[in-house]
Amino acid sequence: MTKVGIKKSTGIAALLCTFAAPQASALSLEELAKRLDALEAQNKHLMTENSQLREAVALTNDKVEAAVSATETIVESTSGIQKLANFADKTSIGGYGELHYNNLSGKGGAKDKDEIDFHRFVLFFGHEFTDDIRFFSELELEHSLSGDGKEGEVELEQAYIDFDLNEQHTARAGLFLLPVGIINETHEPPTFYGTERNPIEKNIIPATWWAAGAGAHGELGAGFSYDAYIHSGLNVGDDFKIRNGRQKVSKAKANDPAATARIKYTGIPGLELAVSAQHQQNMGQGLVAGLDSGNLIETHAIWSTGPFKLKALYAAWDIDGSAVKAAGADQQKGFYVEPSYRLSDKFGVFARFNQWDNKAGSNSGAAKDSEKEQVDFGVNYWPHEDVVIKADYQYQNNDDGKDQNGLNIGLGYQF
Repeated sequence: MTKVGIKKSTGIAALLCTFAAPQASALSLEELAKRLDALEAQNKHLMTENSQLREAVALTNDKVEAAVSATETIVESTSGIQKLANFADKTSIGGYGELHYNNLSGKGGAKDKDEIDFHRFVLFFGHEFTDDIRFFSELELEHSLSGDGKEGEVELEQAYIDFDLNEQHTARAGLFLLPVGIINETHEPPTFYGTERNPIEKNIIPATWWAAGAGAHGELGAGFSYDAYIHSGLNVGDDFKIRNGRQKVSKAKANDPAATARIKYTGIPGLELAVSAQHQQNMGQGLVAGLDSGNLIETHAIWSTGPFKLKALYAAWDIDGSAVKAAGADQQKGFYVEPSYRLSDKFGVFARFNQWDNKAGSNSGAAKDSEKEQVDFGVNYWPHEDVVIKADYQYQNNDDGKDQNGLNIGLGYQF
């Protein structure tokens, strides 16, 4: 017999001996039963506690998951709000508009004009991508209603991006207003006198005038600043009217681009002096025989001292080509002088003398009776610095005798 077999036999024998002792066995069974009962009760208690613990852990897990989800939601919401706040902080919205009433009597063949017109409704949108890169745009509805057979137009007057090269110089690219004249870049109604824009900048320059291109502007020091751009040019037709040559960057002919530059001086408080020049190699984009290159020179001065302000502007075109010379339109020029006086922070009065000629060229016969004169005087009332009510009277003395005289009333705003 092996040692393992001996050990098994010994254990069995011991167990049999235990049962063979009646008194000792009875005491052990009773104690064993008590212990088993105690163990069973303890086991049930532990099982109950274990079940409760599992439920508590599960409930805790649910709460933790809910808390994490809520936290993520709050973080996402906070992040969204922060992004919206950042966007709003870097985005600007503005605009201006003007309502006109004209009551003019025509003579010498000129038509009467008695109408009311919401001339312009304009919205500005701008956005700052970074401290050095900014976007600006201007969307305009003219004459209240546009579409086939309607009087109005929807126009994109500006849509450009500025890139700061350093603190003094900025590059610009896109669609922008050209740096010529006084009102071409700044023409919100509360900023100027008279219901209508002056006829010199309208018919000679011609404001409002925008193009697409690229260039730069900046400060030169000692009160001098500059602007210089290469951009899309005019497309003047065989009527040789400068204003009709504006292409407004709508599938614009780009056979012959143009270049415009300006130098401005503001080194003395209250004084602004500026001169602008533009050159275009072919004013008709090569589409009009006898119409070649053109050069524009514009200069103006603004002097403000206390409540008194004086504006003066001169602009002239010199255009080459046999056909334009034959029509007397190779020279087109004009000027105006405008004194004004602020009676208070709400009232101001002005007068303006305008003279212009779109056929002041070398062929005097063709240019006969082409000079025009207009005198304007009136009042501006600002109930708020950004809201203006205007009333003025215009009197014309044109060489051809076709004059329109009468009253203009306007309401304008900016924000």
